[in-house]
Amino acid sequence: MTDRPQNTTDKSDVGGLGAFERYLTVWVALAAIGGIAIGFFAPGLVSSIAGAQVASINLVVAVLIWAMVYPMMVGVDLGAVAGVARQPRGLLITLVVNWLVKPFSMALLAVLFFDFVFAPWIAPEDAAQYVAGLILLGAAPCTAMVFVWSQLTRGDATYTLVQVSVNDLIMVVAFAPIVAFLLGVTEISVPWDTLVIATVLYVVLPLIAGLITRWMLGSQQAIDAFTARVKPWSVIGLIATVAILFGLQGQAILANPFVIALIAIPIIIQSYGIFAIAYGAAYALKVPHKIAAPCAMIGTSNFFELAVAVAISLFGLHSGAALATVVGVLVEVPVMLSLVAFANKTRTRFSAQHS
Repeated sequence: MTDRPQNTTDKSDVGGLGAFERYLTVWVALAAIGGIAIGFFAPGLVSSIAGAQVASINLVVAVLIWAMVYPMMVGVDLGAVAGVARQPRGLLITLVVNWLVKPFSMALLAVLFFDFVFAPWIAPEDAAQYVAGLILLGAAPCTAMVFVWSQLTRGDATYTLVQVSVNDLIMVVAFAPIVAFLLGVTEISVPWDTLVIATVLYVVLPLIAGLITRWMLGSQQAIDAFTARVKPWSVIGLIATVAILFGLQGQAILANPFVIALIAIPIIIQSYGIFAIAYGAAYALKVPHKIAAPCAMIGTSNFFELAVAVAISLFGLHSGAALATVVGVLVEVPVMLSLVAFANKTRTRFSAQHS
């Protein structure tokens, strides 16, 4: 597989991050504050948005996820899919980290902190809710946002698609048993239709739209120009999604600012730890950087839309579990941007391996 030509129209591009994207943490923080304000002053609006659901999939959020995913899908060339077989190590690392390491390490950290370290400040019943929310986050590897992180690290779009698609298929059969086991129950009501619809909405349909767009545009030059024009919509979709999610939990966040910081601690440790494992394994196995970076990002990032939806379905809109999943959104963006910057700075080390 060969790298697609990189867009050079943004003169401010540094390490794969454009001027707007370098300050994405600021925009996301402002979106979170704005969302909390909307949730406090206009609860009716937030309730209307929350009620626009089908099979626990929020239709408004689904549209915004489309805005995130579609620009990346335009860059996918199915003609290069066969080349993925020549780099099986990247896919293997992703699967091992996502399904044999990440859910259990997140559960371990959640129990360690909320049942022991934070026990003096958190009531046992509240601690159980936060642990449940963190388990849901850990058992849901990223689907949509990984395309953003992949693009920012100049990852292989086609290989990223294959990695995400395989993870989605595994998620359909593994998510419920893993969550049930880690929550310590024998039966759990997981909305299977949510998993199937999420896969179709966030992967299959955007891919079809991207392929149709490529066919209509024709030349690679036209495709690159179009991708550059629609790329900002990915960031806009993210910011709007964050505002909505924080609007849903605005009152709970204002009432428990200290708890938000406590929930963030195990998530941050988990994120950097999982990235170190996956990225280090990719480097040791001499996986090319354009595959290694997205490979590590998939496990580090979370499918927070699914985690939020299942938390609300299982424990309620205003539950501690739902709050924990929403905190994951706030933590994820600055953490992932720091890892994007690190991956871009270490690209030459991977190149040296293959020189």
